[in-house]
Amino acid sequence: MRARVDSELESAVIAVVRLILLVVFFVLSTLAGLLLCLLRPFHANNVAVVSHWYGWASWIFGIKVEVRKYQGADIGQPCVYIANHQNNLDLFTISSAVEPRTVTIGKKSLKYVPLFGQLYWLSGNILIDRKNKSKALNTMLAAAERIRRNNLSVWMFPEGTRSYARGLLPFKMGAFHIAMEANVPLVPVCMSSTHDQFKLNRWNNGKVIVQLMAPQALPDKEQMNIRQFAEQLHQQMQAQIALLDSELSNDYTASIKTAKE
Repeated sequence: MRARVDSELESAVIAVVRLILLVVFFVLSTLAGLLLCLLRPFHANNVAVVSHWYGWASWIFGIKVEVRKYQGADIGQPCVYIANHQNNLDLFTISSAVEPRTVTIGKKSLKYVPLFGQLYWLSGNILIDRKNKSKALNTMLAAAERIRRNNLSVWMFPEGTRSYARGLLPFKMGAFHIAMEANVPLVPVCMSSTHDQFKLNRWNNGKVIVQLMAPQALPDKEQMNIRQFAEQLHQQMQAQIALLDSELSNDYTASIKTAKE
């Protein structure tokens, strides 16, 4: 009985400590990020710097993140990154993989989130109005122009929303049209599944792998249409995520068993 009480007390302490660390990190990182962006607003590397700060904070969640790159090398060219989007934990996991000179495309409404929204905007990210198809199209065309003019890459979640353990959702075509307009390759980014992996009161929450795959050049129109190409990449990413999950399954089981003991 006493051992159970001690275990519950320890779990409660871990949860409280973690919440305090998260609040401190969020306040300090947001203020530091705003200062950085005020000193060099919309700089090409702002997003990568701030993203890696958030990626570093994965240790607060008790999660180890491993980023793997295709053949261990940098992509080395402007491209459109397409990544799977699972849940809010993505902010502290997959963000570790954001490369220099990369911006993201996010909802226009993010701009109005206190502090974080201003940081997101001043970092140089692209804001899109999803409710207005005409404006959304113009924003995508502008994103393609920024890629060409400023030698940038764009990071997108082609599912358009978080999957929440529903698997890799069907892709929307925005990322593919941007790549086509800018004439740059797409780079699939696959992260192992994190659904139910994180427990607030458990210090060790296992490992996450983020895999940057090989750049994929758009096919000639005579060979394949863009929707078929998107479906092909969807299948490749689905298979890669399954491989990552299979690799980590033993580690997850072991960490959960250890925590219960």
